[in-house]
Amino acid sequence: MRLDQALAACDHTLSRSVIQRLIRQGAICRDEGIPGADALRMAALDPADRVRGGERFCIEPPPPEPMTATPEAIPLVIRYEDDHLLVVDKAAGLVVHPGAGNARGTLVNALLHHCGVQVVEGGRTSEGGEPGLSGVGGPFRPGIVHRLDKDTSGLLVVAKNDAVHAALAEQFAAHSVTRRYLALIRGLPRPHQGTIDAPIGRHPTRRTRMAVTSRHGRRAVTHFTILERFAGLTLIACRLETGRTHQIRVHLAHIGHPVLGDPVYSRPFQPPGPWPEAVRMCVTAFRRQALHAAALGFTHPVTGQRLEYDAPLPTDFAELLAALRSLSQGFAV
Repeated sequence: MRLDQALAACDHTLSRSVIQRLIRQGAICRDEGIPGADALRMAALDPADRVRGGERFCIEPPPPEPMTATPEAIPLVIRYEDDHLLVVDKAAGLVVHPGAGNARGTLVNALLHHCGVQVVEGGRTSEGGEPGLSGVGGPFRPGIVHRLDKDTSGLLVVAKNDAVHAALAEQFAAHSVTRRYLALIRGLPRPHQGTIDAPIGRHPTRRTRMAVTSRHGRRAVTHFTILERFAGLTLIACRLETGRTHQIRVHLAHIGHPVLGDPVYSRPFQPPGPWPEAVRMCVTAFRRQALHAAALGFTHPVTGQRLEYDAPLPTDFAELLAALRSLSQGFAV
């Protein structure tokens, strides 16, 4: 069994991604079991190291990294909030957390401001003195349990403390979180519904992309159902069983029906010449992937209540569908 998998199974308060980060930081060491023999403790530097059972490992987390993301007064659409978590309807174009080229103006910056988190020397506090967002994800991802791509709109759950973060991460790992997406895709797939079960990993030559690959790929499962057919385009609902990077976009491109407007996994779409000019302009003006996280459901880690939320389509997506629906009245589909 992989070391990161084994440790995640032993300690349910730490997600596998956090364990991988700790291993790479040298914070997890192999214990040879000889008292006082600290020299025999060797850092386990590879999450893919294999274990067979009976080995001992020591986890010595480094001190918390100082918070470097800064609060910003960016408007948020909040569907639910209590002392433990919040559900946010993210706008398309909003990056989830700071990174290369996106130090400011992200969802994390907005969350820090909303939750009253103050950046102080050596860490972060809320106005009341307690952490206002979980720190499990590191200094650039406070509160972030899962992500949406920059140009994907819709629902995200955010954790306000580490215990809630760990419990939510466990639900994602157990596939008990409901995630339903709406996607406008190219072509007219058959049959009416289906399942894409294909492993996803880093593209072998283009490292900024993901790809369906059996080498180093992780199992990925996407279920889809056709909702409406238009002239050369189809609206579908997708339900995620797993949560890999770019999963829906990669899977749909893999079966030959990429998401409309996807700049990475699809070519630009050229509306047919016979289409009315107003519809052609509406389609060509839509300059992002037509993907929306429309529904999110999970069990509240503290109350045990099942929470289910829906997010309406953003204006640009709704207008695009309205234009296509007017088109379908005069074209065979």
